[in-house]
Amino acid sequence: MPHTPVLLNEVLTYLDPKPGEFIIDGTVNGGGHSAEIFPKILPGGKLLGIDLDGSRLENARIKVSAKVKNEKLKMKNNLFLTKGNYTDMPNILREMNLPKADGLLLDLGFSSEQLEESGRGFSFMKDEPLLMTYDDTETPVKQILKELTERDLAKIIFAYSGEKMAIRIAKAIKAQEKKNKIETSGDLAKAVQSAVPWNYERGRINPATRTFQALRIYANHELENLGTVIAKLPKILKPGGKAVIISFHSLEDKIIKHAFRDMEKNGKLEIVTKKPIEASEQEILHNPRSRSAKLRSARIV
Repeated sequence: MPHTPVLLNEVLTYLDPKPGEFIIDGTVNGGGHSAEIFPKILPGGKLLGIDLDGSRLENARIKVSAKVKNEKLKMKNNLFLTKGNYTDMPNILREMNLPKADGLLLDLGFSSEQLEESGRGFSFMKDEPLLMTYDDTETPVKQILKELTERDLAKIIFAYSGEKMAIRIAKAIKAQEKKNKIETSGDLAKAVQSAVPWNYERGRINPATRTFQALRIYANHELENLGTVIAKLPKILKPGGKAVIISFHSLEDKIIKHAFRDMEKNGKLEIVTKKPIEASEQEILHNPRSRSAKLRSARIV
């Protein structure tokens, strides 16, 4: 399933890339947004794409290249793709001898390409090694489940997903862990399934959906990283530089909202979107995953 960039028109509107500008895509993934941004900053512009999952970078290069077939000679000096954590952007800029940027995009969504192709256990529909991390240096979920107490596991599942049956699910996971190791995404999905009634959520979502989401967020420090990178925006963007952040989770949106407000009060940025921008009905029809997307933007002062 090809990954469709969410809120693409809105990203281009609020990021407003122009020829000669330097734009950072801090979560470049397969390059969906970058492929549309890059032609707009040529000639003379630069694009830096960063992703924790290094395997996604070549896909991004291919996708961007397809959009600028007549600009291959320029890509060598204008397109930079690197493996890294977006929280480390100030250091990445310094190490690559790049200036502060005119614009920054962070799409916090989970790519359908990662779900289908990573082989890292992100999907409860597949039986894969239960890693669920973007970066090989992080502790895999199968190890996390061994180390967490039942109480702490329940807290994590509830806090990061709102799963009302978190206590029952945590109990079932730890019970299964004692009998047989949970090594794959299939093992985890079965443990969750055993903890919930047959008519869970009246069949609207898979019983494992929220638990998998919570463990992915926890394993990759997604909420902590988000707060960290927002605090560093003045070190990443030049005065007047624009930050555009797309979230898919209420906790993420809350972090962005409050961090922007605090920084505006302290005179560090100006909030551009007073309310989050959401997908149109037409986009939701063609790309259902855009339903939960919220875009917020701010400008460094």
